[in-house]
Amino acid sequence: MHNYELVCIVHPDLDENAFKGVLEKVSNWVTDFGGNVEKLDVWGRRRLAYTIRKQREGQYAVMYLAMPPAAAAELERNLRFQENVLRFMLTVAE
Repeated sequence: MHNYELVCIVHPDLDENAFKGVLEKVSNWVTDFGGNVEKLDVWGRRRLAYTIRKQREGQYAVMYLAMPPAAAAELERNLRFQENVLRFMLTVAE
């Protein structure tokens, strides 16, 4: 198991329940791949440095994950198909 940090920028027009639903879906993917979410840190709505899909703001969330290395590629593939996720970055944590 490796430790990862996942930063997600979610569409700003989602209400609180829909935002939590997106984060819950990502958490479920991690557990389905044999990992676990160690910590979830929600930063809230922030202004973006540049427009992404005609949006000037986004809702930020940082997840600290522990999962097998093979699961990282599957998680990234699933996140690419999420329309509500504007951007994401998955990095290996030391």
